[in-house]
Amino acid sequence: MLKEAIKKELLGAIEKVVGRLYSFEVDVAPENFGDFATNAALVGSRYAKKPPMQLAESLKDILKQSELFESVQVAKPGFLNFVMRKSTLIKIIETIVEKDDYPVEKSGQEKIQFEYGSANPTGPFTVGHGRQIVIGDILSNVFKALGYDVIREMYINDAGRQIRLLAKSLWVRYNQVLGVEEIDIPEDGYHGEYLIEIAKKLVEEVEEKFKMKWNNEIEGFFQKYAVDSILADMKSDLRLLNCSFDIYFSEKSLIDDGTVDEVLEILEKNSYVYRKDGALWFKVSEFVDEEDKVLIRKDGTFTYFLTDIAYHYKKYKRGFSKVYDIWGSDHHGHVPRMKAAMKALGVEDGFLNVILHQFVTLKRGDEIVRMSTRSGNFVTLKELVEEAGADATRYFFAMIDPNTHMVFDLNLAKQQSSDNPVYYVQYAHARICSLFEQAKAKSVSFEKGKDLDLLNDKVETDLILRIDGFEDALKDAARTLSPNKLTQYLEQLAYDFHSFYTKCLIVDPKNMKLSNARLNLSYAAKLVLKKGLSLLGVNAPEKM
Repeated sequence: MLKEAIKKELLGAIEKVVGRLYSFEVDVAPENFGDFATNAALVGSRYAKKPPMQLAESLKDILKQSELFESVQVAKPGFLNFVMRKSTLIKIIETIVEKDDYPVEKSGQEKIQFEYGSANPTGPFTVGHGRQIVIGDILSNVFKALGYDVIREMYINDAGRQIRLLAKSLWVRYNQVLGVEEIDIPEDGYHGEYLIEIAKKLVEEVEEKFKMKWNNEIEGFFQKYAVDSILADMKSDLRLLNCSFDIYFSEKSLIDDGTVDEVLEILEKNSYVYRKDGALWFKVSEFVDEEDKVLIRKDGTFTYFLTDIAYHYKKYKRGFSKVYDIWGSDHHGHVPRMKAAMKALGVEDGFLNVILHQFVTLKRGDEIVRMSTRSGNFVTLKELVEEAGADATRYFFAMIDPNTHMVFDLNLAKQQSSDNPVYYVQYAHARICSLFEQAKAKSVSFEKGKDLDLLNDKVETDLILRIDGFEDALKDAARTLSPNKLTQYLEQLAYDFHSFYTKCLIVDPKNMKLSNARLNLSYAAKLVLKKGLSLLGVNAPEKM
């Protein structure tokens, strides 16, 4: 709230002094220099053709007339430092407690899409999938809170070679359940035990109908049965993690509805494809410094690259202003060729945005658990959530920058102490709830928005300023596409509240008015903690 208000005042002053506007920063001031600081004079000196200190003095003369500031000071080499007027700070708390909410400015209104969790439905979600899903879910929540029309989508790769291998692998397991011993899963097939459970269920339904029988029609049946079964399990895992998607989009549908043919027609019309060695190639090298890639193999089958191009072209036709794909870092090579394909199809730059996340290592004590979908030797997302809990799982996935390799410490995630960041933040919320129980027991009344002028202690001012920074944290998370900006903020807010709680007597029957003022401040902190945890998809418990 306050940063935007300061920027507005600065823009007015800059217009008067410089005659033109430019970009500048407003940030928290260094200790003992006020509440906020700006580099507006440093940046603007070249536009004003004045030394930074001289421009800062000119801006100060205008800004000190504002009702926002108690004081405006100039510091070398040209910073402006602001101390906020007490009435300005009180207004923040009044607004939050009276609305029972922190009002977030709706800064965006476009229709955007987040696509994440997309993978071949060839087995259960792994821990690695979990990180991607949580990142996507939280960023969707953040963008929605900022006013965007957000669609969450999962792309189901239900076509192609991997699905055929999955079908054959399930067929082998089905026959093995029926007692057939002389057949084995293809070497590059799927060996996980999860297929045995699906096969047992299938035997109950169809008995020996497909025993040692295999043709195109049966292959189609096993493809559909395998995909449907695994997808149902995936949706069950998503519910455990408090996640859901608006749309599950079928890769196969792009072939059936003609989108793939339409894309091929556009590329051929513009001479962006050519034939070589019996295959159809896309001229990636015409757009970026990358090798050309095959779209259709010499046996006539489509590559994943082709259907992915078609999927993103379909997104464009569906009217999204921007789409955000979240991929594992091993897909980094796919980014430039996808952007090349978008250019070839006439899609505007900036439409396709890719967030790459690093991998997850799961640590239990000193043991590092390795994960591999094909071998079946992996920890599933379901197992992780059942052991660590949904709250800790989501928070831990969110608290590390997507660009950083993550070691998920299970022992820490289950720890009920201030060393566990999710426990620390949740405990701040529960502690505030207990304050109101104490107030009720001691007959200390709570009147919203009253007596706030009694908040004079520095820890109270620090807490107010931290509460005010919630919207900045959301915008920072959206700008950087990093959910950890929100977890960092909530941990700082929890720290400031715990400091306030330790230093100040909040519920004091001997001083009802000061108690009410501090309960108002606590209530505002509680609302912001709850809203922030809600955006993370994490519970805000009232008791711990």
